[in-house]
Amino acid sequence: MIIFGTKGYLYQLAILTLVCGHCGNPSAHTLRKRVTKFTLFFVPLFPISTKYATQCTFCGAEQKVTKEQADQLLAQGAGGVGGQAYGQPQQQPYQH
Repeated sequence: MIIFGTKGYLYQLAILTLVCGHCGNPSAHTLRKRVTKFTLFFVPLFPISTKYATQCTFCGAEQKVTKEQADQLLAQGAGGVGGQAYGQPQQQPYQH
């Protein structure tokens, strides 16, 4: 018997001040990375997919971004006053 599946991890990369495309308010947005890993006997082995998104803390709207856009936002947030970047991402399992 072989037990396999997937497990998701949610990393909060940064908190940035952006103008929301949904509600139009300048508010804090969290930049998150969602990684789904293949598991064998409940041991995560390798990533299957990686997705990036920003979420508005005012209205809750989520917008998908590419890896390049996420890297650019991280660079802007780490160097500017508007965002706060973390040294180590916070790892949180999520449910689909």
